[in-house]
Amino acid sequence: MRFWQRGLVLQALRSSWGICRIHRQPPPPPVATWEAISLGKQPIPEYFNFAHDVLDEWSRLEKAGHRPPNPAFWWVNGSGTEIKWTFEELGKQSRKAANVLEHVCGLQPGDRMMLVLPRLPDWWLISVACMRTGVVMIPGVSQLTAKDLKYRLQAARAKSIITSDTLAPQVDAISADCPSLQTKLLVSDTSRPGWINFRELLRRWMALTESDIFWNTTDTGWVKAAWTLFSAWPNGACIFVHELPRVDAKTILNTLCRFPITTMCCVPTLFRLLVQEDLTRYKFQRLRHCLTGGEALNPDVRDKWKSQTGLELHEGYGQSETVVICGNSRNSTIKSGSMGKASPPYDVQIVDEEGNVLPPGKEGNIAVRIKPTRPFCFFNCYLENPEKTASSEKGDFYITGDRAQKDKDGYFWFLGRNDDVINSSSYRIGPVEVESALAEHPAVLECAVVSSPDPIRGEVVKAFIVLSPAYSSHDPEALTRELQDHVKKVTAPYKYPRKVAFISELPKTVSGKILRSQLRNQEWGR
Repeated sequence: MRFWQRGLVLQALRSSWGICRIHRQPPPPPVATWEAISLGKQPIPEYFNFAHDVLDEWSRLEKAGHRPPNPAFWWVNGSGTEIKWTFEELGKQSRKAANVLEHVCGLQPGDRMMLVLPRLPDWWLISVACMRTGVVMIPGVSQLTAKDLKYRLQAARAKSIITSDTLAPQVDAISADCPSLQTKLLVSDTSRPGWINFRELLRRWMALTESDIFWNTTDTGWVKAAWTLFSAWPNGACIFVHELPRVDAKTILNTLCRFPITTMCCVPTLFRLLVQEDLTRYKFQRLRHCLTGGEALNPDVRDKWKSQTGLELHEGYGQSETVVICGNSRNSTIKSGSMGKASPPYDVQIVDEEGNVLPPGKEGNIAVRIKPTRPFCFFNCYLENPEKTASSEKGDFYITGDRAQKDKDGYFWFLGRNDDVINSSSYRIGPVEVESALAEHPAVLECAVVSSPDPIRGEVVKAFIVLSPAYSSHDPEALTRELQDHVKKVTAPYKYPRKVAFISELPKTVSGKILRSQLRNQEWGR
C-alpha cells in the first residue's frame, strides 16, 4: 500500500458502500471493510490512508449516531489527570498536527521525521498526523543518548525531530553535525531557544474552532482585518462584522449582548472606552475569549475588564510584515503588561544593533530569525525597494523597529519604537507629516511633533511650536484651535495635534537636528 494524495478517494471502499447509501442504512463500519481486505475477499485499493479511510470514517459514523459513545483515546497519568478524545476530536487535533508538519516543518510525503517521546498524548496525535501527510516517522525510546540520536538523524537524513525537555539538550549538542535537520519541535509547557513549541502551535492566540463566532472591530485598512480571514475560516469559525459607522462603546456592548459572539478582538483604545462603562449592566451571550493588539495595553485596563467581566485580555504583537509574533495564548499564564511569549513558528529574540542576541533583561530591538530558514508566513520583501529590505536585516534577523526586553521566562515587555512614529488609537502617524502641515501656517517658525500619553487613546500627537514674531502676542487658545483646524485641512484629520505647547526654542543637537527623543521622554516622564 502507498499513501494516497490529498483530494483522491478510496474508490474501492466508497463503491462497496453505495447500496447502503441508496437504502439509507448505516454503512458497514471500517473494521468490516478492513477485515475483507485482510482476508483477501476485497482487493487492496490503489489509494489508501489509514487516518482518512479508517479513523475519519469512525468519526463520521460517530456523528451520525452509529457508534456507541465510547472514547477513541483515553489517557491518564496516575495523578488524576485524564484526557479523552472521541474519533471526531482525534481527527480534529491530528489534522492540526498535520498542518504543523506540512506548513511549519515544511515536510513533504516521504520526508523523514524522528519522534522521541514518552507515553504522552502528543505521540498519538503526531503518529496519525504522519499518516495523513505521508511523512515517514522514525520512533525512538526516551533513553537514547546523544550518540544514538546523531547516528539515527544522520542515517535517515531526517529533516525534523520532535521530542521532550529531557532529550532536547542532547539534540542541541549534536544538531550541528546533522545538516539535514531543519526544524526542532518541543513537546513541553515551556519554551527553549531554537525550538518550536508543538503544543503552542495547537493553541494559537485566537484559539478558534468550528463553533466560534469571531468579531474583529479593526478597520479594514489595517492588516489585522486580513488576519481575521486567515485565522477564522481555516478553522471553520464564523466571521461576524458590525458596520460600526462610528466607534461607540454602548454599541459594542449591546452587540455582545444581542449576538452569540464567542471571540472578540479590539485595539486597547476601545477597551479603554468599554471599561469606562458600567459593565455589570451588560450580559454577554457567549463571549469567552478577548484579544487585543495594535498598541500597548495598559495593565489597569486589563484589570478593570477582568474584574467586571471575568474575562482575560490576551494581548498580541505583530506587524504587517510578520502577523502575530508574540502573544498571550489562551490558557497561558499572563504577566500583566507583557506582550506574552514568541508565537510559533517564529524565533523571536532581543538583539543589539549588529544583530547579536542579548541576554534576558537587556533592552534591544525586537527581531525575528530569518536565517537559515525564512518563516513560511513571513513577508518576502518590500516591493521594488531592495534597500529598505536590506536595511531591515541584521545578521540572521529581521529587525522590527520596535524595542523591548525579554525576561528569563521568555515574556516580552514592550518599551517603544526606534523611530518617532506615533501610534494613536491604532493609527500610525508620522511626525514629519504633521510638522510639514504645521510649517505651512505663517504662525509657525519651528515645530516638533512627538507622542504624548493619553488615558483613552494610549498616546496622542503633541506639537511643540516656536511662533513667528508676528504671532507671539496672539491668544494661545484661539491660535491652538486655528492650528488644529489647519492641520485637519492639510492632511488626514486624525493626524492633527490634540495637544499644543508654545515654547521659545526647540532642543537640538550641535549639528542643529531637533531632539524629538528629549521632548518625548519629557512627555512620558522618562
